[in-house]
Amino acid sequence: MKFFIDTANLAQIKEAHDMGVLDGVTTNPSLMAKEGITGHDNVIKHYKAICEITDGDVSAEVISTTVDEMIAEGEALAKLHPQIVVKVPMIKDGVKAIKYFTSKGIKTNCTLVFSAGQALLAAKAGATYVSPFIGRLDDVSTDGLTLIEDIRLIFDNYGYTTQILAASARHPMHIINCAKIGADVVTAPLSAIAALLKHPLTDSGLAQFLADHAKAAASV
Repeated sequence: MKFFIDTANLAQIKEAHDMGVLDGVTTNPSLMAKEGITGHDNVIKHYKAICEITDGDVSAEVISTTVDEMIAEGEALAKLHPQIVVKVPMIKDGVKAIKYFTSKGIKTNCTLVFSAGQALLAAKAGATYVSPFIGRLDDVSTDGLTLIEDIRLIFDNYGYTTQILAASARHPMHIINCAKIGADVVTAPLSAIAALLKHPLTDSGLAQFLADHAKAAASV
């Protein structure tokens, strides 16, 4: 399973990259705003900076909502760097835009997916990735992991090559369960990825090893 980091924070992206586990980056207008990245030129510059850190795909989201505007915006984004994946919302015009981008060889990520039917439409249009938001479903008392299971079954039934990008993962068990189900990619904040490192027995075991070593060294 690929690990993407869901952020526009360059320091966090670099930290994930330096860990050796980073396969790509997902961003959106909200994440850009959180980092204080405003204005078209600054956003474009920031996307390029992200691409310089990671070797993987970088999702750059369109803000238009009509097919012609999404196509124009998406083509401009795709020209920024070969790693750019055009992130398109799951709306009717978005599906049309995905079909167009697919015909032009431009990679896409269909975002804001909350049902298996939406994921199926995106796959039929040729989306490179489909992003079901598991955390947001959990927020409204719906099991987001069940959606991942349903999409995995449907895609496997018909051989769709669209990758399931489990989005809005909030904690390490989201990541583990997505891996068990067979999501192709999970995108999560650095805190959730780093939390996979932690186990109390690892901490106590290391402390004991170091203590025993110190005792042995002192007795020499």
